[in-house]
Amino acid sequence: MADAREPHHVGEAPADEQTGRHTLGPHVVGQRIVVRRVLRGETGPSGGPALTDLLGVCTAWGEGSCVVQPEVGEPVRIPIADIVSGKPVPPRPSVRQRVPPQEAQERGFALFADLRTRPLGGWVLRHSPTATARRANSVLAFEPAGVPDAYEQVVAYYAATTGRPIAAVLPDSAEDALFRGHGWVPESHDADTVFQLTSVSQAMRALGGATDAEDDGVRVELEVTGDQAVAELRLDSGERVGGGVAAYDRDWVGFRTIEVSPEHRRRGLGLRVMAELLDWGAERGATTAYLQVLGDNAPALALYARLGFREHHRYRYLTPAATRAQHP
Repeated sequence: MADAREPHHVGEAPADEQTGRHTLGPHVVGQRIVVRRVLRGETGPSGGPALTDLLGVCTAWGEGSCVVQPEVGEPVRIPIADIVSGKPVPPRPSVRQRVPPQEAQERGFALFADLRTRPLGGWVLRHSPTATARRANSVLAFEPAGVPDAYEQVVAYYAATTGRPIAAVLPDSAEDALFRGHGWVPESHDADTVFQLTSVSQAMRALGGATDAEDDGVRVELEVTGDQAVAELRLDSGERVGGGVAAYDRDWVGFRTIEVSPEHRRRGLGLRVMAELLDWGAERGATTAYLQVLGDNAPALALYARLGFREHHRYRYLTPAATRAQHP
């Protein structure tokens, strides 16, 4: 029998069926794997031994067998001698990662209390009377509009509201090509925006005791209105030196405008703001956290990666060339 202590080459399969080389062994316990195995006593379509594949998480390896827990059903114990081939495979994307980009973006509508939205087929017109953020004043065009004259309606809508039409599109998508075909260009010199996700529990573990900072003359004040929380970072004198906004929607909590005054940075104050807002979201029942950051903001990307945030999708803003010239 092959040595079960190390990855090995399984020997001859029944009926001269040559087995392949695989990298399974005790080291794959806890990992997602795919295993091809012989079904003893069964005949395959060609008259040789029957083979079948199994995908699942390896929960045990030893004593001549491998135990695999499939996504559905009971654990399967496979004799190691019956393994024809196998290998570790990447983890299945989490449920939150399988949410379409359009739906993920719509969760972010809650971050702007006075946001006005209007469906335009598969697109969404967005406008806020008070916010200046592009997310609050652009058409969300991640999917085909599916209605006549959608482009013309976008131009007319923003001519009547902001005076500057902006479109949020997925890179290299049909919508990207559509607006560029009308002479639209990147809205600014910024890189594409990265929409990132993590689990609330992972972010809270990574933040640890960020809310338990010793008395350093800085406090976080939280004001909650409905499903939105505004954090103010203040000195004991009352001076505001930073803050941020969070919003809850359908078990997701999102963040925007997390900032600290330059003279008070590198003290972990931004993390303290995030920790307060994350605690608030967790109390509401949030299980997923999200935020957005420019793709060339390396320090922010590195920081958020340490908190468990991973890229979900990227998108970019386009505007007519003439309006960009007016707003360099």
